[in-house]
Amino acid sequence: MPAGVQAREFVSVKGNAVNVREKPSTRSATLWELGRGYPLQVQQRKGRWLQVRDFEEPLGWVYAPLTSKTPHRVVTARVANLRAGPGQQHKTVGKLQQHEVVRSLGQSGSWARVQREDGQKGWVARRLTWGW
Repeated sequence: MPAGVQAREFVSVKGNAVNVREKPSTRSATLWELGRGYPLQVQQRKGRWLQVRDFEEPLGWVYAPLTSKTPHRVVTARVANLRAGPGQQHKTVGKLQQHEVVRSLGQSGSWARVQREDGQKGWVARRLTWGW
């Protein structure tokens, strides 16, 4: 593991959007643009730049000051039920769509308590999401 990187260190996009670049430089080509809260796993640090990946693949480099330690999750399943409590016995209060980003509020066992962008809160099975 590269020096200075803890196992499974995560960050999330702080502003409305961040450019993921091919190399750790603002002059480098933009490969992706990611929206607010998108969770990223840090693979390496180089100065004020972070080499990151998401749940699918390595992505590139982001400027560290544009990230935060506010925990988020991204839905990896096609659809995930948002429930009133941590378990399948609880009522479904909404449907989360694939690639939807939610704020992490806590967890209980294999369930994560999350909040949608519109403020709606609930529980989702952690295996249907990625992040922290």
